[in-house]
Amino acid sequence: MMSRRNFVKKMLVSLAFLAGGAGIGAPYLKRWIAQADSEKETPAAEVLPEPVHVEKVLPTELLASFFLLSDLHISVSESSMTDRLHMALKDISAWNGPLDAIVLGGDLTDFGRESDYKLLKSILNQYQLPKLYANMGNHDYYDIWLDREGQFSTETMPNGKTDSMARERFQSFIGYADKPYTDVWVNGVHLILVSQECYVQEKADVGEGAWYSDEQLNWLRETMKAHEDGKPAIVFIHQPLPEPGTDGGTHRLIRAIAFREILAPYPNVFVLSGHTHRNFLSEDHYNKQNTFHWFNNASVGRTRAAQPGQNSVDVQGLFVEVYGHQVVLRAREFSNRSWIESSQWTIPLTTA
Repeated sequence: MMSRRNFVKKMLVSLAFLAGGAGIGAPYLKRWIAQADSEKETPAAEVLPEPVHVEKVLPTELLASFFLLSDLHISVSESSMTDRLHMALKDISAWNGPLDAIVLGGDLTDFGRESDYKLLKSILNQYQLPKLYANMGNHDYYDIWLDREGQFSTETMPNGKTDSMARERFQSFIGYADKPYTDVWVNGVHLILVSQECYVQEKADVGEGAWYSDEQLNWLRETMKAHEDGKPAIVFIHQPLPEPGTDGGTHRLIRAIAFREILAPYPNVFVLSGHTHRNFLSEDHYNKQNTFHWFNNASVGRTRAAQPGQNSVDVQGLFVEVYGHQVVLRAREFSNRSWIESSQWTIPLTTA
């Protein structure tokens, strides 16, 4: 394309010849050409588009759903816990909707005996159920308190038994290779099952608290790196957490400061605990004092009575649905197969 300056030059030369010849218009022509040469071309201004902020839109489809059944306390010495587990499993096995997993949230047994696990397996085998996962609770170590006659004996503890034996029985039951903790992906949803690693036979000051080793905490730290993009992480513990900024003792997660520090950098983390047996009808189960969402489950075997002085007949658990844009948690009463309306939560996921 001809530039503006060249076009002016050609036009002036033509006009000069038309006006009477090159000699007559030369002085004027030279001046006009010089003026044209002195003019710099001004390029057309580039028009940039206005910046547009595109907000990330999360998908809304259901990714995975599961039941959390905490504190079953199955025992060959007590039939009431067996009866209550049957209530829960009858409801779940007739489930009319997606169900991808069942998580057993600690205290699967009352004493962690081989006979208790055999009874639990025989109950579970009576139903068509999705994949099972579990983490250990303090009661799953309780065999050390029982003497040869099966009587509770603190004087003779550990009664010839070890915490290592309890871990091996749990791992054999659930199918874990060499550790009582693990993580799995269910339809793209990450389930992280943290477990109490020892009890008073190996570490006397643990009491009824949950002790996590450096090895397990480092494993958790590495495992959580998969969530730098904001994908939801569902972390299962048994004992609840102490107050923020403190480590716990008996009946609490002991190394709580380190545990919280590991989870703090990540959005969309959900921590689900058990152990307290609190009733969904009368107690608050959603703790909002952390960088993560913490929910405390009820118990299948021994949910506390809704009112003091009452005998509890409640058999409760937690149903969790993970969507692309939110997590929905609903408390379930298995004895009459109903939802507990006062204990339902919808938590929107945040974008990374």
